[in-house]
Amino acid sequence: MNAPDNGVITRFAPSPTGMLHLGNVRTALLNYLYAKACQGQFVLRFEDTDQTRSADHFMAAIMEDLQWLGLQWDGDIRFQRAHADAHRQALQQLADEGLAYPCFCSEHQLSLDRKLATSRGLPPRYSGRCRQLGSSERQQRMAQEAHVWRLAIHQDDDSEVVVPDLLRQQVHFRCRDLDDPIVVRSDGSFTFLLPNAIDDALDGITHALRGDDHLTNSAYQVWLLERLGHRAPRYAHHGLLLGADGAKLSKRTGGHEVAALRQAGLLPQALVQTMARLGHPNMPEQADSPAALAAHFHVEQLSTASVRWHDEAMWRLHSQLLHRLPPERFAALLPPLPVHLDESRKQAFAALIQANIERAEQASMFFRLLDATQPLDDAAMRVLQEAGKAFFQQAAALWHEHAGDWKGWTQAVRQQTGRKGRALFLPLRIALSGACCGPEMHNIIAFLGVQGVQERLRHCVEIL
Repeated sequence: MNAPDNGVITRFAPSPTGMLHLGNVRTALLNYLYAKACQGQFVLRFEDTDQTRSADHFMAAIMEDLQWLGLQWDGDIRFQRAHADAHRQALQQLADEGLAYPCFCSEHQLSLDRKLATSRGLPPRYSGRCRQLGSSERQQRMAQEAHVWRLAIHQDDDSEVVVPDLLRQQVHFRCRDLDDPIVVRSDGSFTFLLPNAIDDALDGITHALRGDDHLTNSAYQVWLLERLGHRAPRYAHHGLLLGADGAKLSKRTGGHEVAALRQAGLLPQALVQTMARLGHPNMPEQADSPAALAAHFHVEQLSTASVRWHDEAMWRLHSQLLHRLPPERFAALLPPLPVHLDESRKQAFAALIQANIERAEQASMFFRLLDATQPLDDAAMRVLQEAGKAFFQQAAALWHEHAGDWKGWTQAVRQQTGRKGRALFLPLRIALSGACCGPEMHNIIAFLGVQGVQERLRHCVEIL
């Protein structure tokens, strides 16, 4: 692909084998922010060569989630399987040059070798047994035995691999300290290493931001790309995203799929802003979209230390954003209402309760404002029962004399019933709104109107 004027092209390359989770979001977001901060391009590529696990519905879900987050990719979507021939040609070239070899060792043999190396105080690397086989023996055994393919990196004793890193400068690896990683499994499928590197070269990827758990993988990929005549991307190996318990977040971590957060009513800005500030604390609070965040993103300020994710921080920001939404936008987020309302009435309801809820689905606590017959929870019913049927009969009678005047009405009810404080105000609040806390009562009365208050008081008398 053609590079933009400044040459910066990043990518997000998920495997379509599951739903988008928070670890994916951070990878996608950081690559997007860096590309846009440099006026570059952000590429979406599906690593879909694992046809047994890849699925079209996962691809569709990932694209939908990215668009919901505001992370729009540039150009056409790319697919790893389109480069399948290039992957095989790269392996053949490495094999022809003695830089890749078939390995016939069983899992049992590999386990014994690792234990032996550990007992001698050595790293549990591959012993290199099959690296020394002659060409004729390899060909004969390949025709008869299951085998994998490895890169012959460890044999390159006197050389080193230099990983260019935006956060760590140049990271040096001695080849003698690296393993001979598997690049093709025994079933003939490629592992992550070779296709990912070849795709980056063919797609013109110039920069890749990813977790520091990939640092050794980057060394392997730089090694093979250089030997194939390609230029490796510049990397930025940032600190890992951990859960509150200190474990790495992944697609196997429950409750952190983007689709589930969307279904829970989360505002996308809350997720994007919370994620962008992790490990990059200088993001201003007024940056409320991916484009605005990109204008303040500086990759050199990205932390190399691991960061911890806390759902509470995201939902706290969600609540702040929810309270600042225009009533018409907030109204659109409400759950299904118990009665049909025209748009102006729906927005009036939204404006009334907006400051009193943390999530849109909590609007159901106030459905009694829309329907006098809405059921009350056990705690609310106990308050009404403690107040008693006579209390509401007296309150209803006095409402006819003080309709629309909250202060005058409650003073009259207090004088008539002897109730004051919580014993006076809480039963009336629950009777009218269905909740023990919420909007100012004079606003509730204005929303309900004279007839609406009468209906709710009458219903309390009926159910008691």
